[in-house]
Amino acid sequence: MNSLLPIFPLDLVLLPGVPLPLHIFEPRYREMIAECLERKKPFGVVRASSDGVADIGCTAEIVSVTKKYDDGRMDILTRGVDRFEVIHVNNDRSFLQAEISVMQDEDEDEDEDEPAKPTAQLATEAVRLHAEIAKLAGTEPSGPDEHAGNLSFLLAGSLPLDLDFKQNLLSTLSEARRLEAVIGYLEAVLPGLRRAAKAQWN
Repeated sequence: MNSLLPIFPLDLVLLPGVPLPLHIFEPRYREMIAECLERKKPFGVVRASSDGVADIGCTAEIVSVTKKYDDGRMDILTRGVDRFEVIHVNNDRSFLQAEISVMQDEDEDEDEDEPAKPTAQLATEAVRLHAEIAKLAGTEPSGPDEHAGNLSFLLAGSLPLDLDFKQNLLSTLSEARRLEAVIGYLEAVLPGLRRAAKAQWN
């Protein structure tokens, strides 16, 4: 599926299923969002950095306009939907547009030398680690349950994780591999969080 999608480059990584509130103030993006609202169409969020914009992004559907200002600015709530690869960038408008190809997960390959753990087992472990981190951070562990679709994305999207990690997650075409990566990341940060929490209580 190839189509011209309005593109919003931002210093963040949007993941499927994850909410993203935005404050729209630049005239070109006010024009872009107004068109998306009028046509009930999504736009694409791609990570922008000093190296340019990423090749892989995520479409954002506009869930609601939460506030409109007298000068034309607005606050909107969006949510990530589909991952896509940028095929070709189009500069004809005041905002970027791109020809894209929507990405899907590949079928899990059972014939690898090291068979991955079953996805359900990984999901249970990832949710457990996520809940422990939430508890250490002093918030109620109200994350997604292990049966949620896009679980790896929802878990990563609810924590302030490294942007390079999130971008790699977005590019990984296997839920089992993404869950393994999330588990590895959370296991790496947990000891420091446990020490900090312990020091706080002493």
